[in-house]
Amino acid sequence: KVEVKMTLTAPGCGMGPAIAHDAQSKILSIDGVDEADVQLVWDPPWNQSMISEAGRMKLGMM
Repeated sequence: KVEVKMTLTAPGCGMGPAIAHDAQSKILSIDGVDEADVQLVWDPPWNQSMISEAGRMKLGMM
């Protein structure tokens, strides 16, 4: 079983449930994974320090 807790950039984002469902679908497509639980959480609040170094590079932040 894979458990994921993820946050979005804004609590009011109307796409939250769709993004969580898409993440769950992608996780379930991985060989050997037969159960996935994706939860949206808001603590801690999202901030730019949560972006990985690779992500910052792709976004041109470095």
